Amino acid sequence: MKKPLDCKTISPCAEIDLHIHSTASDGTFTPCEILDLAVQQNLKAISITDHDTLAGAQEVLMHGIPPSLNFLTGVEISAEPPPFFGLSGSLHILGYGVAPDNDDLDSALTMLQHARQDRNPAIIKCLNQLNIDISLTEVIDNAGHHQIARPHIATLLVKKKYVDSIDEAFNRYLGTDRPAYVDKYRISSSRAIELISGAGGIPVLAHPILIDVKNTGQFEKLTKILISMGLRGLEVYYSEHSIEDTIYYYNFCQEQNLLITGGSDFHGAIKPDIQMGTGRGNLAIPFAIFETLIKALDLPSAKFNNSLFSTTYKIKP
Repeated sequence: MKKPLDCKTISPCAEIDLHIHSTASDGTFTPCEILDLAVQQNLKAISITDHDTLAGAQEVLMHGIPPSLNFLTGVEISAEPPPFFGLSGSLHILGYGVAPDNDDLDSALTMLQHARQDRNPAIIKCLNQLNIDISLTEVIDNAGHHQIARPHIATLLVKKKYVDSIDEAFNRYLGTDRPAYVDKYRISSSRAIELISGAGGIPVLAHPILIDVKNTGQFEKLTKILISMGLRGLEVYYSEHSIEDTIYYYNFCQEQNLLITGGSDFHGAIKPDIQMGTGRGNLAIPFAIFETLIKALDLPSAKFNNSLFSTTYKIKP
């Protein structure tokens, strides 16, 4: 078995971050601010992977990418787990290198965004029934974002002093099986993988440590089923992964011939302890991960051009 990559040996500082959220979903930095921050931190490559939308990536392509930075389009799709596993919540499928103008993917993402919008009033109603005085208008005004989600509701709960932190808001009210939790429509895992692949991208299972499985055997069984659907990668490097977790997921990828990716899951003020590139200070993802991903996408060795609707992707060598 191959020895796992040692980030600290290969890359003494953060080089890439392929899991970043902007104000297009539930982050607090605009896409352009993310570009500026990435340059300030000397990152070599990033991907904006907003929840169920490509708006952040599209804005970056329209704005233009700094010469020192490689950029890869990305999205994080909330998908229904295979039903026979009995898992709660969503599986999050990352899509890298997807065309920003693919009709099938765009239609599916629009439907998922509407599902999120329909969910928010129901959450507010549950909170009101718990004698928590907030309104959807307050949430929108406080967030100032186009796509409102549970973190924005949690932020208002903190602001109005119903809880002391966003984590407490989820643990007491908004998390799965909590009194103000409202389920939402999701597409199937197979459909999410199909859409990403159909848009020219690579489907990757996000943050495996957060999947509600009982043991490694169940995780491996689940992942092998996803592989049979077309899954091609696993997020090995992640802010919540211990060294032992990273080694385990790396070895699993070697055994299953899966691509390895990594990212911080940066959200800005929504997750203030997670920094772009470095996570909680223990994350350092080597540029070789990005280079391997680009080769798997079979993209030319040139930088992405800045045309929003171009389907000829150009990555800098």
